[in-house]
Amino acid sequence: MTRPLIGVTLDAEQPGGYSKFPWYAARQNYFDAVVAAGGLPVALPHEPDQAADYLDTVVGVLVTGGAFDVDPSYYDGGARHDTVVTKDRRTAFEFAITRGAIGRDMPVLGICGGQQLLHVVLGGKLIQHIPDAVQAALAHEQPNPRDEAGHEVAVKRGTLLHRLVGVDRLPVNSAHHQAALDEPAGVVVNAVADDGVIEGIEATGRRFCLGVQWHPEFHISAGDRQIFAAFVAACRR
Repeated sequence: MTRPLIGVTLDAEQPGGYSKFPWYAARQNYFDAVVAAGGLPVALPHEPDQAADYLDTVVGVLVTGGAFDVDPSYYDGGARHDTVVTKDRRTAFEFAITRGAIGRDMPVLGICGGQQLLHVVLGGKLIQHIPDAVQAALAHEQPNPRDEAGHEVAVKRGTLLHRLVGVDRLPVNSAHHQAALDEPAGVVVNAVADDGVIEGIEATGRRFCLGVQWHPEFHISAGDRQIFAAFVAACRR
């Protein structure tokens, strides 16, 4: 069976470290997880004006995470919190390609910061800094390694996510200081942490439009593998 070509967004770094010039980056396990699920991943450079051209080529989009934030001007979020760090060209590209993919009803999977970006594209707002907004918040920036669970989430029955993972509670790895704030029209919250922080969203009436706040590419649970399997399967249809 032909593997579906799936676009994977990249991070962007300034000169230093790997190169003396600006460079793209992505953890290998994003790509490994797509391959393991039967897909053929391809990296998407940050070219906002070419988003439609990319969408003419790929059949699904994976929006990855990263140590940065969506500019609050995208969701009328008010003054920027002191902790907010933006990567403007990356966000402009991811917003364009995600909005375009949704407009074409192409499968979209948003992971961590990618879920936050997806939420904003779908009309939602974000909590800019969880420790300042949530009383007795969990350690969403978990101190233990990312390939281990940091906490659990409650998965809402009747959602796409619940059908995929098949459990009411799921162990997740956690590396974020922002989160979805609300549940706008057409969006369903499908997973919540024990402190009330939204950990997963999905769009109704779409072929496959799912966002998770954790990192299923690490495959720390069977549910993580099912998320990727379902995403790639949707890209075949």
